[in-house]
Amino acid sequence: MGSELKGITENYRERIQRLSLFDPLFRLENKREKDNNNEPIDYFGYGLLSLLFFFENMLMRNHKTSVQDLARYLYELNQEKTSLSLEGFEKVARTIVETFRPPSGKRNEKAFYNWETREYEKVHYSLLKADRADVKTNTQYYKLDEQGLELVFATKEYFTEFQLSINQLVLRKQLEKGEFVGALRQIDEMHIDVESLRKRMSVVKHEIQRNIISDETYTRYKQMVEDINSRLTRENEEFSELQTFVKETKNRLAYDMNSEKDRKAYELILQIDRELGEVHHDHTMLLKESIDLKTTALHAAQESLYYVGIDSFNFKQEITTALVSKPLPLEASKRLVEPFLSIEQCETWSPLTIFQEQRIETREGIERTTAFDDLSEDELQQIENDKVRQIFGDLMRLILKIMGDKEEITLKEVVHALIDDEKEWLDRRIFYQFWYVMHQRSPIMYEKTEDSNESLFEKVLELISDRYNRMEVKEIQEIIQVTKRYSIQNMRLRLIGGDEDGL
Repeated sequence: MGSELKGITENYRERIQRLSLFDPLFRLENKREKDNNNEPIDYFGYGLLSLLFFFENMLMRNHKTSVQDLARYLYELNQEKTSLSLEGFEKVARTIVETFRPPSGKRNEKAFYNWETREYEKVHYSLLKADRADVKTNTQYYKLDEQGLELVFATKEYFTEFQLSINQLVLRKQLEKGEFVGALRQIDEMHIDVESLRKRMSVVKHEIQRNIISDETYTRYKQMVEDINSRLTRENEEFSELQTFVKETKNRLAYDMNSEKDRKAYELILQIDRELGEVHHDHTMLLKESIDLKTTALHAAQESLYYVGIDSFNFKQEITTALVSKPLPLEASKRLVEPFLSIEQCETWSPLTIFQEQRIETREGIERTTAFDDLSEDELQQIENDKVRQIFGDLMRLILKIMGDKEEITLKEVVHALIDDEKEWLDRRIFYQFWYVMHQRSPIMYEKTEDSNESLFEKVLELISDRYNRMEVKEIQEIIQVTKRYSIQNMRLRLIGGDEDGL
């Protein structure tokens, strides 16, 4: 008998720890405080409501929930059930928070005899924990701890649409504790949640198309779609935070693989990163579908509702019969018919039109004007190229003047020569563009063809065509600081005739 019932005491400590989560609620129930009407305060109920209040704020991604916020919620929810002022509810809220999280900062504990280990032990738990604080207003914010979430899950059955948000919260806790195997299982459940949400949205879409027959149903479905879109938006933000946390964990583990355990943990976090990305992608597509549902489907339903109203409107019964069957005052008859009359139109001529611009046309209908014709893009580009050719030609004349009888020269020598005579060239950007373009297109050949005038270096090559038919520009490993604004790599320009090798 003993060996057959051995499993009864297994995991006894974990069961006691789960049961101990209810102790703060029972401690609140034992309080004997009364309200202004000498009626007992329902501390047990307010304690449970406080848990749900903090949980809903977690779902709404509200990270600033204080004792004062809890007191205002209980005060508004109370509606004179308990005779207490806002200050009285603030005292109640502070008592509840201190019961869930002792002011000393230590976690609650429960002593018990462990029938599995045959020893006296203690379990610790914490329903609330401090989140952040506002130093300026001296306000402390709180949020549910891990055991607080467990207690909430044990006291309420949530709808399917909230399951994904709950799984996100649980996944975050598992990642923080390094439970990567459980996190993968949690992600698998999130895949199922996303798919069930997609099916639900498909059902809602068909219901909108079939069932909207009045303004009341339209308003109800509109609110439903807005709730879905709002919840998906919050879940999408949480997915982004989860992916950021996973990437940070992955980067940390990548530099700390000293054992087989660390290597397996890194492989698991890689798998988590990949599968979480897939769930996030599916959920993002779901969010886009909800936006389409919010805009397209509802708009189509609204138009359908409008045309249904028009089709069902009987003009003879609603207007003609009402107007003819019983005498109505003239003003009432006018008001009855007025919505169905066309808007009054009146064509007038203003004397101010003589001051407007006049159109002068020939007999053929062509407008005459004294303005210049607009140039096309190709014509503007051609004008620009002509200017560049001319400037490049002027620069080459200066360089040939500096070179004299030499057949090669460096850019540094040209710069030193221009400092003395033509210093303004060194402050113009096109001087440096000239050298860069020559280096880019080197070697530059001179060929006398019908299309030669299309080259930017036509003017340049015409200047050297008597003795040379090619230019080469090669870079030199030296940077020249010409001015405070411009610096350029040194280059060597060489003129080559037709009799030299390499042609």
